[in-house]
Amino acid sequence: MKIHDVSVLLRNGIPTWPGDPKFSMNLASSIANGDVANLTHLDMGAHTGTHMDAPAHFYRDGSGVDELPLEALIGTCRVFDLTDITSHISAATLEACDLKKVTRALFKTGNSRHWANNDTEFDNNFIALTGDAAMYLVHCGVTLVGVDYLSVEAYGSKTHPVHDTLLGAGVVIIEALNLSDVSAGDYELIALPLKLKDADGAPARVVLRSLA
Repeated sequence: MKIHDVSVLLRNGIPTWPGDPKFSMNLASSIANGDVANLTHLDMGAHTGTHMDAPAHFYRDGSGVDELPLEALIGTCRVFDLTDITSHISAATLEACDLKKVTRALFKTGNSRHWANNDTEFDNNFIALTGDAAMYLVHCGVTLVGVDYLSVEAYGSKTHPVHDTLLGAGVVIIEALNLSDVSAGDYELIALPLKLKDADGAPARVVLRSLA
């Protein structure tokens, strides 16, 4: 069985959401400088790179990422290839997808090229979900949604209908997946965020395992 690592590489210069902390990684101690061991110091926001959103991200009394159900984070998923679209993913877009019996849906778009190319600039024209798409996914019984850029919500949105709808319905959100080398189809998803107490989100290592 082939295993696909669909997490983005955390590195200095990785794009982050405007206003979020920039990612920084450096050695706090170094063998080359005479220290007994190498020790890496990380400075980052919880929504850097591939990460998960918890209800606490948009709900004052929402649960933290440490309370996300493991049953939702491991299991079969379906990757939908939407690389031919140039606008946001709407309910009409999803009506053309086969979401029957799908509990975990990952959407591959042109966004993934940014991770494949190691781009350093934030793209404010990335493809996101629309509010009616979020409602459609909830209606279909999807319990986990994954997208290939830093937010399920379009940049510049004054409200947050996508987050509100998905998180309010208990749907797990994974953002900033790199699906550039993954074909459409069914896989086993293993997505585990850092266990940060009461945090509104956390970086995650996400892999897909081929079923055949």
